[in-house]
Amino acid sequence: MAIHPYSLLQQLLRPVRKLVAVERTEDRDRRLALTLTFVAGAVNAGGLLAIGQYTSHMSGIISAMADHLAVGAWLLVGGGVVALGSFMGGAAISAVLINWARRHRRRAQYSLPMLLEAALLALFGTLGALLPGTLGFTAAAVPLLCFIMGLQNATITKVSGARMRTTHMTGIVTDIGIELGKLFYWNRHQGGSGPHPHVRADRAKLRLLASLLGCFFGGGVLGAWGFALLGFAAALPLAVLLAAIGAAPIMEVAVVLQGRRNGPRRGPIQAPRP
Repeated sequence: MAIHPYSLLQQLLRPVRKLVAVERTEDRDRRLALTLTFVAGAVNAGGLLAIGQYTSHMSGIISAMADHLAVGAWLLVGGGVVALGSFMGGAAISAVLINWARRHRRRAQYSLPMLLEAALLALFGTLGALLPGTLGFTAAAVPLLCFIMGLQNATITKVSGARMRTTHMTGIVTDIGIELGKLFYWNRHQGGSGPHPHVRADRAKLRLLASLLGCFFGGGVLGAWGFALLGFAAALPLAVLLAAIGAAPIMEVAVVLQGRRNGPRRGPIQAPRP
């Protein structure tokens, strides 16, 4: 059986395109969340080595602001306010982009935040390689990474209906503890009837939470290793990954239109025999 080149390319793009498709399923949400959690872990751990600051969660930044305020370190308080505002700004921009795409009925409504995040990560990696160790870049890098993380966290929140987060693990670790408590709870009455219902752990949820935690940790290990070995250039593969996910729906539409425009071609690719 012959396969048209454009049909083959479309088939290769389809699995990636489904990650940000408008039609959502549990499996698509899970795959996208795992990918973004890996990226967040890599950016957070790598960012610590690169600029000396965690940027994926706001709890530490807010606590540091309180400490600095108590001792009168006003410049550091101001830096924390900028970082906090950048994270919220990234979340706000994600909501604006997604809602704009929904209003205009764009099928690639989740692609815009992904492409913006990819562009900003590429900018971070490029500027870091060109301006290593400069005070101006370090001052700008913290709010930039906070903006990127806010953008990403809001995107997966919108995609999953607020069921998943990717940039901080406190809630995930808490939920893992809750499910483990249910898992090891001793039910005296196995029937589960009456005033004391049977306690059951949500094993599927527990597997998902453990997978998210593992991806964040694995991304952190690879991110720290990559930044230690390659420096700021380690951000570029992450940018390429996000760009591929975000651009897949647009590329698939372009492939379909180009295939229709060109029509059947001679010498189609032959599919391998089973």
